[in-house]
Amino acid sequence: MTHTAFPAAARRRFCSAAALALLATPLLAPAQEARWPARPVRVVVAFSAGGTTDILARAVAQKLGDKLGQSFVIDNKPGGGGNIGTAEVVRAAPDGYTLIVNSVGPIAINQTLYKNLPYDPLKDLVPVVQIADVPNVLVVHPSVPAKTFDEFVAHLKRNPGKLSYGSTGVGTSSHLSSYMLGERIGAQQLHVPYKGANALNDLLAGRLEFMFATIPSVIQHVHAGKLRALAVSSPQPSRSLPGVPTVAEKGFPGFEAGSWFGFFAPKGTPAQVVTLLNQSVNEALPSLEEQMVREGADPVGGTPEQFGRFTQQEHVKWRKIAKDSGATVE
Repeated sequence: MTHTAFPAAARRRFCSAAALALLATPLLAPAQEARWPARPVRVVVAFSAGGTTDILARAVAQKLGDKLGQSFVIDNKPGGGGNIGTAEVVRAAPDGYTLIVNSVGPIAINQTLYKNLPYDPLKDLVPVVQIADVPNVLVVHPSVPAKTFDEFVAHLKRNPGKLSYGSTGVGTSSHLSSYMLGERIGAQQLHVPYKGANALNDLLAGRLEFMFATIPSVIQHVHAGKLRALAVSSPQPSRSLPGVPTVAEKGFPGFEAGSWFGFFAPKGTPAQVVTLLNQSVNEALPSLEEQMVREGADPVGGTPEQFGRFTQQEHVKWRKIAKDSGATVE
């Protein structure tokens, strides 16, 4: 039996169709993956579980999981003032499945403190959305003979260099807030840096006299009378601690030294992922507002562009303060 040969024109059409089919085949997988998230998303927190960054990240991650139909799994990677977890995300694949909720220290301050930081957080991470502003609050142990901020300032002036204050580490906003206040008053005190939350434990035990701490980390102790809140570091009073004045309104205009938190992604993350994540967080924040305010945070939201401009401004501000303080970390 003989086989009829394809005419030349038919052969060309067949080969063209086959070639197109082969070219199209690898496109099917990305098309199917185009819906993000198609699998669980890892959200790195560069600090220990139970801290302010962790608390906010978990609250928002729960809402994102409910909305987008995939788990947003918190992965705590503490160490190096937030640098270890941040570096891991900088190196991660920019596919939308590794994100980080980060804060003022690793993004805006650490570049100035650490001489050999192997990345630039302002260039190597993409700002997605700001979650919250969290003022620092000046808290004192009840043994300190100062019931008001004015009395505390007078107490510092009478005892220059004799009081000790804690911080969550050299160059953190906790440290630099106290440094700024000492500069403005003209009475620096003894700085005792700690790793993370240990400073609060010593303050509660009376081994330290005072510190600036994020409101969520101390609000329960303030309500319980274990610490006394004297002033907040934000430009406006905090809804979380009504009746507590700002440092600025008590005779130190321009004093602003709070913390903030937001989502970042590795450089190169697809724009559609950034857009959807930004939109989803903005939609989730109103349902979290009451909880956040109760715990000491003010929800923010906004566009990626707004967050990007804000982080650049914060870097400029804190770079000057950190350099003036002389703080460095090897």
